[in-house]
Amino acid sequence: MTNIADRLVPRTARRSVMRWWRALMQRPRVGAIDFGDLRSLRPISTWGFDRGTPIDRYYIDQFLSSEAGAVRGRVLEVGNDDLTRRYGGERVTRSDVLHVADSAPPVTIVGDLVAGAGLSPAAFDCAIITQTIQFIYDVDAVVRTLHRILAPGGVALVTMPGITCISRHDMDRWGQFWCFTTRSARQLFEEAFAPENVDVTAYGNVLAAIAFLHGIASEELNGDELAKHDPDFQTLIAVRARKEA
Repeated sequence: MTNIADRLVPRTARRSVMRWWRALMQRPRVGAIDFGDLRSLRPISTWGFDRGTPIDRYYIDQFLSSEAGAVRGRVLEVGNDDLTRRYGGERVTRSDVLHVADSAPPVTIVGDLVAGAGLSPAAFDCAIITQTIQFIYDVDAVVRTLHRILAPGGVALVTMPGITCISRHDMDRWGQFWCFTTRSARQLFEEAFAPENVDVTAYGNVLAAIAFLHGIASEELNGDELAKHDPDFQTLIAVRARKEA
């Protein structure tokens, strides 16, 4: 029967018919997608701060809310101490702010996470490092520094981008080098911390990723759209790494 079909209908013709049929059965139909405001070569907004809460910030808040108990004692944060105060509250006995160049308040330590200048060993009970290490080429050194400066039992709470656009401000000043996956983040931190003390979580899905790239705010999606986490569309990667007690 197959031989008869081969003689009556050439294989190339059968393939063309099958492609036509698959395209016809697609929902939405091929060529009929309504891109609306997304059909633009420019994003709707840059990051989404002018529209509300950026998608990555929404997920950062989710992560830190779930790990708020670790924000205690002496806490290190990069740039400012907003997250330290928000999630640590009265559990924080001392707050330090690290910046690579700026010495104005609230910065208390001028240094960097690669060499670790100004960061004493075993000094911090918690380090909050959000959306920072993608701007540092030597990420291995960063993780080793975090392990060195944490007190026994101390915890590093780190977030990094999976799917993101370029931060032009940072790219032009010191560079933007990396995006991550759960696998790369886990391997990176397990080389310095014991594997059983490293937890890695991915946040986001295809809709959240598209919204984030266009600068659409989290308030413009509903809770179910934000709550779905698809491992194939990792918008934000979060790491909890604990130093052995």
